[in-house]
Amino acid sequence: VRKNILALGGTVSIESAAGYGTVISVRLPLTLAIMDGMSVRAGGEIYIVPLATVVESFQPRPAQVRTLGGTARVVNVRGEYLPVATLEEVFGMPPPDCPRHEPIMIVLRMQGARVALEVDELVGQQQVVVKNLERNYRRVPGISGATIMGDGRVAMILDVAHIVGPGPQRLQKAA
Repeated sequence: VRKNILALGGTVSIESAAGYGTVISVRLPLTLAIMDGMSVRAGGEIYIVPLATVVESFQPRPAQVRTLGGTARVVNVRGEYLPVATLEEVFGMPPPDCPRHEPIMIVLRMQGARVALEVDELVGQQQVVVKNLERNYRRVPGISGATIMGDGRVAMILDVAHIVGPGPQRLQKAA
């Protein structure tokens, strides 16, 4: 336990007095936060989507997805058209070599705005410890932090405000 607390940047102290008992104090940094997240796979990488921003997930039928202006896509969700975002668009990466075989859409909501994020797979739901990237690296648009998964790999935590809000300009045109 002590080793894990130290790895998180915390401290453990033990004070004992004969006849009075023992006090064990565990101190964790204030920047340490735990959140519920949905693990998703896109482009071979695992990302964490804050669960509080997830409205629903579904597998769209081809007839639900439309292309506007040659590049921007929208999806029909119960009569409402939502802009479609991919993590390749959000992070400015080249598109995948081949289209997603059976994509999954996750409807995200932030401050009343909604967008459908296209991913390859829903991996699961879990609580994650949020680690700040800015303190150790720099600010990365579209990423709010990182976490270490159970298998030791690092997963980026998506900044949904960037994806839903003023993120990629072509998404705003589609809406």
